[in-house]
Amino acid sequence: MNELDAWIAAAGAELGVSPDEVPAKELLDVARDVAHNVLRPGAPVTAYLMGLAVGRGLAPAEASAKISALALSWPSRESRSEGRES
Repeated sequence: MNELDAWIAAAGAELGVSPDEVPAKELLDVARDVAHNVLRPGAPVTAYLMGLAVGRGLAPAEASAKISALALSWPSRESRSEGRES
């Protein structure tokens, strides 16, 4: 068991969540997409938003796909700043 798996098991136990319910790879992929394409602080906030959506019935894989697609299509920082200069 690696450190991440150990953390997921321990934190999950505190919250009553089985490690089998945690799609760690998908979450890490989404966090990377948001951090690199939108902004770094958006990654943990997005993980929370996804948790809320999944808790309300959205499938984890669907939530991951939707958010990654959104983050990957997000305008670059350069194009956003160019729009503000006009």
